Amino acid sequence: METDHSKKACELFAGGYNCAQSVFAAFTDVTGMDKETALKLSSSFGGGMGRLREVCGACSAMFMVLGMLYGTGEDFGYEDKADHYKRIQAAAEQFKERHGTIVCRELLQELKATSDPNPERRTEQYYKVRPCIRFVETASEILDKYIAENPID
Repeated sequence: METDHSKKACELFAGGYNCAQSVFAAFTDVTGMDKETALKLSSSFGGGMGRLREVCGACSAMFMVLGMLYGTGEDFGYEDKADHYKRIQAAAEQFKERHGTIVCRELLQELKATSDPNPERRTEQYYKVRPCIRFVETASEILDKYIAENPID
């Protein structure tokens, strides 16, 4: 189910941005953050946190968007924090239902996953074998559904 945000996120990924940047920057129209700041803020989360292959960058960006829109700020209570963590866990569970895990190295188990800090060149072959665009799309779709069902006041 492609959405406008998932389409935009996939275009950003195909344009060379990492998975986290692609999802987070696709939602600047709803977060109110300018694109350059969004790209910089999310740049460290690609490749499962700087290519450490930990939590998928698309998931990290999904959580960041949820935090921007529904997260706790200076004035929060215990229930607010618990509600937000519940929201994050539900989003993670939806992603897991589609892909089995939110861990980058497990998502990339079919590829030779490495934590080498040098990003792979974005070639035609890269896009043929790299499954990450599916994860970018999924995270964006989960966000769009959640936002539609939980409008911001």
